[in-house]
Amino acid sequence: MNNLLNIKTPAQDQAADLKADYGLENHGLTNLNIVYWNLPAESLYEEIVFRREGRITHLGPVVVTSGKHTARAAQDKYIVREPTTEDHIWWGEYNRPISPEKFNEMVSRLQGYLQGRDVFVQDCYAGADPDYRLPVRIITEYAWHSLFARNMFLLPENREEYRLHVPDFTVIAVPSFKAFEPIDGTRSSTFIALNFEQRLCIIGDTAYGGEIKKSIFTVMNYLLPLQGVMTMHCSANQGQDRDDVALFFGLSGTGKTTLSADPGRGLIGDDEHGWSDQGVFNFENGSYAKVIQLSPTAEPQIYATTRRFGTILENVIYDPTTRLIDLDDDSITENTRASYPLEYIGNAIPEKMGGHPRNIILLTCDAQGVMPPIARLTPDQALYHFISGYTSKVGGTEVGLGEEPEITFSACFGAPFMVHHPMFYADLLKRKILRYGVNCWLLNTGWVGGPYGVGKRISIRYTRALLNAALTGELLDVEYYQDPVFGFEVPQSCPGVPESVLYPAKSWPSEDEYWNKYRQLATRYLDNFKKFAPDCPPEIRDAGPRL
Repeated sequence: MNNLLNIKTPAQDQAADLKADYGLENHGLTNLNIVYWNLPAESLYEEIVFRREGRITHLGPVVVTSGKHTARAAQDKYIVREPTTEDHIWWGEYNRPISPEKFNEMVSRLQGYLQGRDVFVQDCYAGADPDYRLPVRIITEYAWHSLFARNMFLLPENREEYRLHVPDFTVIAVPSFKAFEPIDGTRSSTFIALNFEQRLCIIGDTAYGGEIKKSIFTVMNYLLPLQGVMTMHCSANQGQDRDDVALFFGLSGTGKTTLSADPGRGLIGDDEHGWSDQGVFNFENGSYAKVIQLSPTAEPQIYATTRRFGTILENVIYDPTTRLIDLDDDSITENTRASYPLEYIGNAIPEKMGGHPRNIILLTCDAQGVMPPIARLTPDQALYHFISGYTSKVGGTEVGLGEEPEITFSACFGAPFMVHHPMFYADLLKRKILRYGVNCWLLNTGWVGGPYGVGKRISIRYTRALLNAALTGELLDVEYYQDPVFGFEVPQSCPGVPESVLYPAKSWPSEDEYWNKYRQLATRYLDNFKKFAPDCPPEIRDAGPRL
């Protein structure tokens, strides 16, 4: 809301109570109307409702809509190409270059656009490990984006810390500001543009909350690997032993959040982590979970967050009379989301840090219905699959994606957020796997008995049984058979999992049809890996499928 009439808002009197000494004039933002500094969730709720940005629903969550973009605009992300960073960046589909001049022109217009308008500021941190913590500032046009930042990032602990906060990276998110393609050289009026030299990201013409979160993840993916820290698009949990950490790599929709929210294990985090010489640490304070068709029995902890004050429900449908939400309704998008503090998950580890991993699980949602439900990988096979990042995109997590699953290969299970070349991350990962003797697994959460539309999705009960057997070490002691296509080892048995799941070929109506489909997938793997092969050592190139 552009408060042109200067109507007094609910939190106006407290707007500057938690103001930092390092003001917005340092970002070239002047002649603003009211700056709301570091408001708590309660004040932001009042501003959200006052500004008609959202509605409060049953038991307290606030429901908002993100407008025309209900997913990430991965094709509209740009990185400024300048001398200090250009040699480090993996330029291409996800890291599109933009000139410093174009970026500065957009920033100047954005600064002018914000004059006379209200803005919200959250000063916070990315990175739970104090040795690698990044002070960040999130400046937003919308109050709900300020609450989103507060949920997702780590917060200062007292007034003095707020006052002394100086950001090392700043995000300015203004959904009502649009790029002008002929002048700015952008693909559309939507843009997410990062400048590592200026330590600044600007976002326009999209209100999808995930853009703010993933912009900071992209920054961490650039800065920390240069310090020897492995940055990962993964969830992480921990058993009773500090060094019984499990990492779950995977794209949206593969089960990272669901599988890591295990009542028997402590949750470190569900999406973004670093792995230093001291162990694993979460980058975030919260979770941004997909909630379409969320099950109160299969995912009780995440389901419970959709009934709590402080949770933001993005693009979730609700009844305006009863204020009851409908998690099964995908009429806005299948990519409905909940943003909530991680502490809402009962077994979350407060420090958001753990020891070194004992197990790494690479998650794939195979809509072809041919991958085994779980396979044990050698370190080189793990790197081959890590670089490949095979899955099926489901449910509109990116703009332009329909409801039907679509085969995709996303390097490092997160290509849109990776700034360095995939082999740079893979080399870091291999050194850590070998140093700490990590067990590596490929876990398929996709279809069995046929491809999407013919077979059915593997029961989460079977997936959890296989996962638990791997994490407890039980699966290390069973007999294996070698997969004839990929060469990895597949367990011949697992308590509680039927043979039809462990041997996917036997669950298809025709085994010949199964093997043909499997070889087709292997061919896609090989074709995709050609672009990485020149930069990979031979042992990783040879760890892929053989036809």
